[in-house]
Amino acid sequence: MNPRPHGRYADYQDPYEPAHAARPPNSSPGIPTQRSAVPPHHGDGGPYEYGPAPRRGGKVKRILISVLVILLVVAAGTYFWADSKLRKEVDLSKVIDRPAEGSGTNYLIVGSDSRKGMSAAQRKSLHTGGSAEAGQRTDSMMILHVGAAGPTLISLPRDSNVTIPRFRGSESGKTRPAMGANKLNAAYAFDGPQLLVRTVEYNTGLHIDHYAEIGFTGFANMVDAMGGVEMNLDKGFKDKWSGADFKAGKQTLDGAQALAFVRTRHAFATSDLERTKNQQKFLSTLANQAAAPGTVLNPFELYPVMGAGLDTLVVDKDMNPYLLGKMFFAMKDVNSGEGKSMNMPVSGSVGGNLQWDRPKVKQLVDQLKNDEPVTVTSER
Repeated sequence: MNPRPHGRYADYQDPYEPAHAARPPNSSPGIPTQRSAVPPHHGDGGPYEYGPAPRRGGKVKRILISVLVILLVVAAGTYFWADSKLRKEVDLSKVIDRPAEGSGTNYLIVGSDSRKGMSAAQRKSLHTGGSAEAGQRTDSMMILHVGAAGPTLISLPRDSNVTIPRFRGSESGKTRPAMGANKLNAAYAFDGPQLLVRTVEYNTGLHIDHYAEIGFTGFANMVDAMGGVEMNLDKGFKDKWSGADFKAGKQTLDGAQALAFVRTRHAFATSDLERTKNQQKFLSTLANQAAAPGTVLNPFELYPVMGAGLDTLVVDKDMNPYLLGKMFFAMKDVNSGEGKSMNMPVSGSVGGNLQWDRPKVKQLVDQLKNDEPVTVTSER
């Protein structure tokens, strides 16, 4: 190895000496320099490299994935819990001579006067009368059509004059002869949900895809679980039969008051038609509040409301929580003005029963079957 030059040749660099052996600038000749512990940088051109920077994005990603997994598990658990509570007691496959399916989905929504499970004190406070074993009737019936043209909610007055056609008995399985002209709610009283579906389909020509029924107790409990339903009434009314006693204006109805509101008929001149309007208004408002983010995203609100409603909800065997949720959100849309609500068109009465306007009913059903915007009105 050649010795380093001294004196005037101290700055001389031997061309054959390796480049890495050159002295660092500003170093003194003959004094060894301290080699840095940091290795040379081989990255983006900076003077030193200290290893890879911490990956904060990876930690955030893991947290988000964990939250997503938890939400999926909770959602799946809620779905199966709700599905297990549904009373899937109505077998629509046993309904005979059914019309062809059309576009969209048709729900038959029924409010029955079932007093099952109610104590004498409850029957008195809710003004339901009768006994726990009293035969069931339908206090309200509605067809909810959900399709591309938006939802349409159609009330079927219980005093509608309809033909009860031949049908298959829900218990016996035997075919029964037609009963001729009757009130619509008589179909349910004779043989329950399956005959009601059969009668609605026969008199409208509209295929019913799903059935949902709630009794007095479930209805009142669901309203109470929500903390009441806020209504804005155009006018006040009283009815000693239902227990209704309302003033005009905005107010929150509890379960007993809500039941009185939807059952009242004696306070109105056109009893059944006015009552169906109130039922539509209340149910769509209830659905609007039940489907609000404050309820859906709050488990302390959601589970009590769902539990109160599902415990007494009777549905068809093909119903599931997804379809039920779809039904509720469609009713919410009706309330918010994105859908249409109406009574079945009526042209007059026969023996005290309401006679449907057949030409209008046919036009209405054709529009629903083809998923077209409904232009038919129910004004007499």
